[in-house]
Amino acid sequence: MPSARSGGRHGRRLKADINVVPYIDVMLVLLIIFMVTAPLITPGQIELPSVGQASDVPVKPLEVQIKSNGDISLRLREPGASYVPIARPELVDQVRSRITADTPVVIAADGKVPYESVVKVMDELRSNGINKLGLLVDQSSSSGKAAAATPKKR
Repeated sequence: MPSARSGGRHGRRLKADINVVPYIDVMLVLLIIFMVTAPLITPGQIELPSVGQASDVPVKPLEVQIKSNGDISLRLREPGASYVPIARPELVDQVRSRITADTPVVIAADGKVPYESVVKVMDELRSNGINKLGLLVDQSSSSGKAAAATPKKR
């Protein structure tokens, strides 16, 4: 009696092909499931703060001003306070010497200042332990004067 491998007269050869029909069925079922559920998923939406929603800060913040030419100056946001120009390497030391634990720091940048410069100043302050940071905005819709955005603690 010849074996199946010997290829005898009535012997059968082993089939080495993969049956892919069940895999195609599974793929089509998954495709239908994804097509049905995709319209039901709402994309994530971000609520960006508008300038009209900025609130006044109850404590007088320290303002770090960045001019369009890159010069940095500091002042306490009080009536009659003037800007004191400082060098970039002295920024953290000057800010620490002028604030208390409750004093927020706001950054006011000219509209022509590159975004990268503002982010570098924020990163430098935050990495040195100054966590109450905010950005100064102009509330043109309510009073027309500049007001500070609420600083967030991290």
